[in-house]
Order: sequence, then C-alpha cells, then structure tokens
Amino acid sequence: MNRRASRPITAFLDGEDRPDIPNPIHSTGVARQYGFAGPLVGGVTVCGWLVPPILDLLGDAWLESGWADVRFRRPVYPGDDLEAAAEEIAPGIVAIRMLKADGAAAIEGEAGLGDAPWLDELAWPERREPVPPRADLPELTLAAAPRGRDLDPMAVELSVEEAHAWALEKQRDAHDRWVGDAPLAHPSWLAARMTPLLKHSFSYGPSIHTRSRVQHLAPARAGQSFVVAGRFVDARDERGHHVAVIDGAIFASDGRPVARLRHTTIFRIRPA
Repeated sequence: MNRRASRPITAFLDGEDRPDIPNPIHSTGVARQYGFAGPLVGGVTVCGWLVPPILDLLGDAWLESGWADVRFRRPVYPGDDLEAAAEEIAPGIVAIRMLKADGAAAIEGEAGLGDAPWLDELAWPERREPVPPRADLPELTLAAAPRGRDLDPMAVELSVEEAHAWALEKQRDAHDRWVGDAPLAHPSWLAARMTPLLKHSFSYGPSIHTRSRVQHLAPARAGQSFVVAGRFVDARDERGHHVAVIDGAIFASDGRPVARLRHTTIFRIRPA
C-alpha cells in the first residue's frame, strides 16, 4: 500500500479584509464583485499548508533539491475545512491534494525529489542586478505584455523575525526549521515572491493565482537579502481571463540560486 500523510486545517484569511490591500481579490467586497462567495484565501498560503505532508513522505531533502507542481482547481474561503494530503505514487514522487469537506480538490499536483521533469523548460533571466521601484508603473495588458523579455529584478530582505512571523501567522507551523535560530524561508514565502516581482514592473488590478511550479536548488536561510529576477514568458486570453506566465529565479546574497519558479496568474479577471 502506498504511503500517505495528511493534515487537517481550517482555512483562514491571512490578512486584513479590506478593499485597499495589494490584491483586493482577498477582500470580501471585491471578491463578490467577481462572483465569488467571499474573499479568496491566498494561493501560496494554501499551497504552504501542503508542505507538512510533503515533508512527512519526502523528508527535508525536498527543501534542498526537490520540486512541486500545483494547480488551483477551486477557491478556498475562510472557514473551509480542508485536508492537506500527500500520497506516494512512485519512488521519490508524491501526489498532493488539498481536499475540501465534500471531497473535491481545491489544489491538485505532484512533488518530488531531485530535478523536476519540466526544469529545462524554465527560462533563466539575464538581468539579475536589482533596481529600485519605478515612479510610474505601466499597466499590464495583453498588447503591452513583454513576452520573452526580462522583468525588473528586485532585492528582498528576509529577516529571522520575518521568517518566524510568516511561518507562525500564515502557515501556523511552529516547526523548528521555520522558527529556530537559523530558520529556513518557508517554501510558500519563496513561491510568493513572483507576484511582487511582476508588480515591480507593472500595474494591474485584482488577480488570481492559478498554477505554480517550484524547483528548490539549495537551502534558503533567513537573515539575508535575496534577489528575485524573472522573465515574462507569455500572456494570453483564456475564456475572457487575461493570463500571464512568468519564470523566476531567487538568488541568495552570495549569488547562488536557491529556487526557480514558473508562476501563472490571471491578471485581469473576467467580469462576473
């Protein structure tokens, strides 16, 4: 019988419920304007709740050389009763699902050890020197999308205290690997760098994260400044949603890459 690990969790909103937050789809009023029953819980937050069962089956080696590919299938609302589940499907590979109370999957995907089968598809950004935020950001549109071009790299500081707060407040995970004296950046923190990277180059409205591919390359320790760089891969219309795909890389202060990512997001939501 295949090994299985799971964790129950009741979803919660990991920020203030007000329409002037960076992504107002996570507020009640704006989410309802687009036809949702309530504020959407952040995608990377929900993905992060899958980390404990992944580590139960794959071990801490996954944080140094492992990968995940997650697809968002259904919205998660505050108060939803969930089961984060991982099941071994092959040596070093697990199927992962975030199950709602009715058994439907809010998230489906896979995670594994070593290099991901899709790693060679990701683009390396050539621009890696961080630049300050622009005074006036251009609006992101399908016509203006810089397909095949690098985004503005950005510097991101992650203090030990910030790493502790991320794990305790967004993940409710007090394991020593996240809240000890030399904590690792939580994998959800790494995945969450892609939205700020895109917003470092462009202005756009409410957005919905639809897929993440993450390849861990080395331990990402807190208490240092990281550089986040990326390339705009594609923009397209999907049934009225305007979708962006960006590839990213996160570099430690010594220049070593600690993660590579592909982030897919709806940057213009189809009107309700």
